[in-house]
Amino acid sequence: MKQFLILAIALATTACTIPNYEAEPVSAYQWERRQEAIVRRQAERERLCRITSEDDPRKQELCRGVSGASQ
Repeated sequence: MKQFLILAIALATTACTIPNYEAEPVSAYQWERRQEAIVRRQAERERLCRITSEDDPRKQELCRGVSGASQ
């Protein structure tokens, strides 16, 4: 029973450490779509940083890495 419990805990914790795998794009179209997705995510982060009020506790997290943000 003790070995089963240790095994269950080990399996549960290793599932959290498996890195996400994203295949590298192989065509110019895939690279372009990847870059456009990155630009869209950054624009969304900048928008959320801009519209979040200063007294919101998430402000610092949302504005981390955003250029021109007053932190």
